[in-house]
Amino acid sequence: MRTTVRGAVSARGATPVAARSPRRTARQQPSASSRVKALLLSKLVRSKVVSCEAAAVAVEETAVAVSESEEVGPVEGVLVEREDLRNIAIIAHVDHGKTTLVDAMLAQSNVFRDNQQVEERVMDSNDLERERGITILSKNTSITYKGSKINIIDTPGHADFGGEVERVLRMTDGVLLLVDSVEGPMPQTRFVLKKALELGIKVLVVVNKIDRPAARPDYVIDNTFELFCDLGAPDDLCDFPVVYCSGMQGIAGMEPENLADDLEPLFETIMREVPAPKVVLDGPTQMLVTSIDFDPHKGRIAIGRVGAGTMRKGEFAVVKPGADKRNGKVGEVFTFTNFQREPVEEVQAGDICAFVGMPDIAIGETVACKTMPKPLAKIEVEKPTVRMKFLVNTSPFAGKEGEFINSRDIKTRLERELEKNLALTVEQGESADEFVVCGRGTLHITILIETMRREGFEFQIGPPTVILKEENGEKLEPYEVAIVEAPEEFVGACVDLLGNRCGQMMDMTTSENMGTTTIKYRLPTRGLLGLKNHMLTATKGTAVLNTIFDGYDKFSGEIKTREQGSLVAFATGQSTQYALKDVQERGQLFIAPGMEIYEGQVIGIHQRSGDLPVNAAKAKKATNVRSNAEIKVQVAAPKEMSLDDCIEYITGDELVEVTPKSIRMRKNPKGLKGGKLY
Repeated sequence: MRTTVRGAVSARGATPVAARSPRRTARQQPSASSRVKALLLSKLVRSKVVSCEAAAVAVEETAVAVSESEEVGPVEGVLVEREDLRNIAIIAHVDHGKTTLVDAMLAQSNVFRDNQQVEERVMDSNDLERERGITILSKNTSITYKGSKINIIDTPGHADFGGEVERVLRMTDGVLLLVDSVEGPMPQTRFVLKKALELGIKVLVVVNKIDRPAARPDYVIDNTFELFCDLGAPDDLCDFPVVYCSGMQGIAGMEPENLADDLEPLFETIMREVPAPKVVLDGPTQMLVTSIDFDPHKGRIAIGRVGAGTMRKGEFAVVKPGADKRNGKVGEVFTFTNFQREPVEEVQAGDICAFVGMPDIAIGETVACKTMPKPLAKIEVEKPTVRMKFLVNTSPFAGKEGEFINSRDIKTRLERELEKNLALTVEQGESADEFVVCGRGTLHITILIETMRREGFEFQIGPPTVILKEENGEKLEPYEVAIVEAPEEFVGACVDLLGNRCGQMMDMTTSENMGTTTIKYRLPTRGLLGLKNHMLTATKGTAVLNTIFDGYDKFSGEIKTREQGSLVAFATGQSTQYALKDVQERGQLFIAPGMEIYEGQVIGIHQRSGDLPVNAAKAKKATNVRSNAEIKVQVAAPKEMSLDDCIEYITGDELVEVTPKSIRMRKNPKGLKGGKLY
């Protein structure tokens, strides 16, 4: 076995020592002083006579001070390649079967007991994830394959949650790029893949749903290769390995026509193609915190990959580039074993772990040896492009349905969200009761709103607006590429909608086998606000819209996103069938008879432009005469409006009132004249 000199440790982490003999690899020669320091430190710690802190003090006289260029980055030492461990993340477009494949991998690794009842999509533990059928938060788990441990990170598939993915990629050495056997790589995949390629992470392409009758693997592989080339991937990464599988059936193979009875070909390819983590096992501890979780009993849980040394209970330094050093104590350490966090005495370099005991630890901070605290590079994420106002509820029904209703509660909750959601920013609004929340997209902020609502918060939100910026005296706005798949008979309607929102067509292709047409447009992000509902209406619910951020460009001028006005109640009370049967002739209702309404509440869509005030609480005067016409006229079923629908609907002079029990729309009271609607 060859001994080696030190090399730069990957900033993405490290893992525990295996039973196998670690393979050592040669790296660039360091300076003599650094080599002496590293070897002496390694020898003292390996002897287990002293701790890493004491060893560092013992060799201080023989070491040369670290230069300024080396103050931030991985520690120096002897690199060891861990052959018993693989760290991978799974990235995929929404609904390409990512979480289903992870379920199959867990099941075939004997993670669950024989008599254990396992829910479908077990990794989607969040209620919102199960309801919406998407992954919102990244999850950590692991499996054991032939004595080796494979850490798996399940990542979100929607571009709005790209910030979640950017963080966890720092813990991996390889990614599984999951693509549908019919659709191929989709826009939401492009962003995450680009970040993985920028980090030089090995990519393994997995063609899922290969059992579909319309599967076209050759087309999918060609498109995936073109995507790699478009993103500027180097030649070694463009030569990606491919595995074909069906996550639903739990089978895989190296050829689409020759699949095994299980996922063993996938496991073998992971062990063969994904590089083992290269880490400094015997150096001073260094771990970058990339995720934060909470436990009602243990408090804040920090998650990351140990880049060097050993993580165990005890005192450590917490450092961050550009910030003062402070000390903290690790109370308990966990590894991700199978589907649970398992407490352990220590976790060695290379493995992904979690720890508790530091209530103020934050994402991007490095937990390091107290006497040699060297921070890793801070985590950078893409800047927000959309913002929304969060306001204290001022409607006539304020305080009736929520538990947390004042500005202090809202501010505290938003500050807590910032600790784990790096892609989110919060600014103070025009008053103490107003906050401006900025995110990667409307879905990104909507998920936060729905989460707060379920926690008992009551507040108001304004319409989404884009974040503009100015360069060289010129106003710029964010642009996105929209890709729409629709039946041929509805292509004209889609083209009209996108064209009216300052969109420019980039491409149009027709699939003869599937009978659909795919059109690609580049348009301002402002043009996408409220577009989804209009497109579903125009295509009778058949269109599929996907978008991806494309950078900033010149401001494109005014865009009108809504042609129709609103039906607005001008009286407070209970809606009646007698009143609504007349109101429904003016448009489409959002409410049914018997609902409590208030002045200024938006209760429907006006069939013409401009708002129309109506009395929806008018009651019929009691008489002894019954009209046959009154008996025959019925109130149509109201249009159900979800939180996402309401946010898409409202314009600049409207608000959405959000409570744990209700979602209502109202006119902004700042626009009322003399306290009255009209």
